[in-house]
Amino acid sequence: MSVASDPSPLLAGLDPIAPAYRSTLADEAYRAIRTAIVSGQLRPGEKLVVRPLVERLQLSPTPIKAALVMLEREGFITAVPHRGFFVNEVSEADMKEIYEIREVLEGIAAAKAAADERSEQLAEQLQELLTAQIATVEAGDLVRYSDLDLEFHHLIWTYASNRRLLTAVENLVAQVRFGSGASARLPGRLPKALREHAAIVAAIRDRDSVLAAEQSRQHVRLAGQAFEEFFLQQRRGE
Repeated sequence: MSVASDPSPLLAGLDPIAPAYRSTLADEAYRAIRTAIVSGQLRPGEKLVVRPLVERLQLSPTPIKAALVMLEREGFITAVPHRGFFVNEVSEADMKEIYEIREVLEGIAAAKAAADERSEQLAEQLQELLTAQIATVEAGDLVRYSDLDLEFHHLIWTYASNRRLLTAVENLVAQVRFGSGASARLPGRLPKALREHAAIVAAIRDRDSVLAAEQSRQHVRLAGQAFEEFFLQQRRGE
């Protein structure tokens, strides 16, 4: 990951701030800035300066700074000494490596989760998340979808009951969030992703470990292909 040396103008043309899902001022700032990053309004390499954010969000510097620390911790931005915060740039090579690793880990996690004695309970919880995902897609809320997508996969990782596997995938969480937010902007990707999630839920409900692993690997593979297509469109300026 890298940051650009010459940041472009901050927050130019930023859409009105969406209602915050969290309650504190720092969380409101976090939500607004993260929305701008995931939606592409703040592009990779852009510098985040406190003063313009204060003016834009109508908040004091303190919650803005707290939000930037939260975003750095989650991997959305990088703090460069003596220069400030920048939106992370994730290269095509970075994401290819991440999706290759995810494909293997997600397959293992889904197989173990499907074989778990609590698989029926897991399937019910996943179905609830899938229903919520469908609603967010219909509402066009890509940021909320990104949250639910991560929650969907994290639930499977947890039910796999493998502490080292959970640690490995959680180390990729920030990159997974970034990839999900970017590939979700590719036209037609979200309806396909929802169908893929439904297939994973069905396999887990049937306690079919082989099929659950296959569907999960395929889902990650197709998501990776969507991200590559997103990069291609970016290069073409589409």
